[in-house]
Amino acid sequence: QVQLVESGGGLVQAGGSLRLSCAASGSIISINDMGWSRQAPGKQRELVATITSSGSTNYADSVKGRFTISRDNAKNTVYLQMNSLKPEDTAVYYCTAYVWWRDPNKVVGNDYWGQGTQVTVSS
Repeated sequence: QVQLVESGGGLVQAGGSLRLSCAASGSIISINDMGWSRQAPGKQRELVATITSSGSTNYADSVKGRFTISRDNAKNTVYLQMNSLKPEDTAVYYCTAYVWWRDPNKVVGNDYWGQGTQVTVSS
């Protein structure tokens, strides 16, 4: 099986920065796209940023120029550097990954989600 574990959330003042990390573990063969989504109370989940295995990135318009996604393929880890944070960035942030992993008798590919980490930006 595969697990994604996020870390780095917390409370920060508007204008501050946080760095989220998400490490994948298990019998991993390779990871395709990785990304971050967020969900604020009473709102739908929003895709924030994605990164391919070769490093191509995409961002939601709401975070362009402020957030940077990166990954370390050797560590099966994705990061989200968040700068110039605003109160409207307050949400639970989830990492996602499409992971190929080794079942004892076969190779399996699936989407996986982390448990989420809370980011709160005070005004």
